Amino acid sequence: MLSAVTFIDQITRALTTGPSTVVIEPPGSGDGYWAGGPSVVYDEGVFYLAYRLRRPVDRGRGYANVVARSTDGIVFETVSTVLASGFACASLERPALIRRPDGGWRLYVSCSTPGSKHWWVEALDTVGTCGTGDTAGPEGLSSGKRTVVLPGDADTAWKDVVVTRDDQAWRMWACRHLLDRGEDEADRMQAWFASSADGLDWSVERPALLPTVNSWDQRGVRVTSAWEWHGKWLATYDGRASAAENWHERTGVALGASPDDFVAVGGPIERNGRTLRYVAVAQLPDGLRLYYEAERADGANDLRTAFVPFE
Repeated sequence: MLSAVTFIDQITRALTTGPSTVVIEPPGSGDGYWAGGPSVVYDEGVFYLAYRLRRPVDRGRGYANVVARSTDGIVFETVSTVLASGFACASLERPALIRRPDGGWRLYVSCSTPGSKHWWVEALDTVGTCGTGDTAGPEGLSSGKRTVVLPGDADTAWKDVVVTRDDQAWRMWACRHLLDRGEDEADRMQAWFASSADGLDWSVERPALLPTVNSWDQRGVRVTSAWEWHGKWLATYDGRASAAENWHERTGVALGASPDDFVAVGGPIERNGRTLRYVAVAQLPDGLRLYYEAERADGANDLRTAFVPFE
């Protein structure tokens, strides 16, 4: 069995120097055009990838969340598109995709309040027509049932959630933006842990990961994936040292004895000296398939994948 330290080293090498493949191109060239913020579900041999498409701030920002399907994890076919215009929001951020216990699908959508640094999170649920269960595919998400799950308030904005479940136990790692010092300080981030019995009614419990004082992630951290590894918990996270690094985060790795209490153990991870963020993980029988957002030479961000074998 690989030790956690050895496995973290493998993940780092895959992200920095290992081969990678672009799976989603950005919607344009140059700064502000992004394809990224991925969330992935591997279900019965099929990859389901949710991601965000973004244009520059003056051209629409995050205008869509897309859900796509693939049998090899590389070539994807779009099955559903959720538009920011349907939420009366200024921008959509990273989505989170999950399969519900009844077989249906749920997409968590992060929405920006117009004219504000406030964000809220809604859930979109497919609604089936066969008996009491939901057998509808992810194609139905664009017209799914909406539920606000993290409304936030005057001092707190929520976005970029990561959601997992074991049977009926749901876990969430949510990015908390602090609004108590005004808009100039609203880029500060913390990663909070929440639990739920149904994935809709959440109890926000405690910080799962906080910034490290006097380090590369001292301004903010957000968990981008979390999974159990032989009795321990591993997480990837985005971090930044200053407000100037907003939109240019790098990746770190954290380790915990439980899903609600992580300690940073690795980072910053970057590729060719450029932005590398929003790492999402699909657990396969023979390894991990990583999806992440990476900056290109022209300033746009594309969505890439790399593989980490269980060696």
